[in-house]
Amino acid sequence: MPNDGYLDESVHWKVRNGLLGFAEPTHGEVADAILEAGLATEVGQRLGSGKEADVYLGRDGRRRIVVKVYRQYRTSHRGGRRIQMESMGQRASREFELLGYAWQGGARVPEPGTRVENMFSMQYLGAPDRAAPRLQQARLDDPAAFLRDTLAGIEGLAEAGVVHSDLSPFNILVHEERPWFIDLAAGIRVDRLGSPPWVRLHEAFRALQAGGATLVRYFRRYGLEFDTEELLRRVRTKIELYRLE
Repeated sequence: MPNDGYLDESVHWKVRNGLLGFAEPTHGEVADAILEAGLATEVGQRLGSGKEADVYLGRDGRRRIVVKVYRQYRTSHRGGRRIQMESMGQRASREFELLGYAWQGGARVPEPGTRVENMFSMQYLGAPDRAAPRLQQARLDDPAAFLRDTLAGIEGLAEAGVVHSDLSPFNILVHEERPWFIDLAAGIRVDRLGSPPWVRLHEAFRALQAGGATLVRYFRRYGLEFDTEELLRRVRTKIELYRLE
C-alpha cells in the first residue's frame, strides 16, 4: 500500500530529507532482531528466501527451531521517489494465525511458536545436520505413498478449516518420508468469519484447482496421475462438515 496512511508526517519528513534509509537489514542485523525479540537463543544460517520473507535456522535453548522474518521493504529507497511499503507485521500475524488453526486442527504443518511483529518461530523439520528438503528438490523412494499422503494432507488442512492457496512442490517439505505443508501466507480460512462464505469458498476452490494442476505435473515425473476434480469433491465434503460443527 502507499505510504500515505501508513507512515506519519515525521517519517515523511525524514524520507524527504534523506535522514531515513530503507535498505534491508544484513544477516547480522536480522539475527540481532530475532535475539532481542526473544524468539531464539541462537541464530544460524538462512535456510531459504521467498518473495516476501526469509527463513532462518535457530535454537531455543537446546531445541532447534526456524524463524520466519517478513522483509520490511520490497526495495531500497532511492533518491526521494515514493516508497511502496506493506504491513509485514500484519502478514506475519495472518500466517501465524492460520498456522495455529491448521496445527490445532491436526494438519501436518510445523508447530507454531511465538510471533513478534514481522517475525515468528515454528518447529524445525529435518535431521540434525540437514533441514527437510522441499518436495521440488527431493527424490522420493515411494512416490505413490507420498502422493496418497499429500492428498490426505490437503484434506486434513480442510478438516482444520484452512485451504492452502499456493500448493506446489516448493511449499511441501519431505520429512520422515511424509509431506509437511508450509507457507500459509495466503491461506484461506473456510469458517463463518470474515468475508462472505461464498466468496472465500470460490477463492479456495479456484486456488485448489490451480494447486492440484501443479501437483499433477510434478507427480507425472514418477508416472503417477490423480484426479483434481475428485480431490476438490473430497475437500468440499471436508469443508462442509467443518462448517457444520
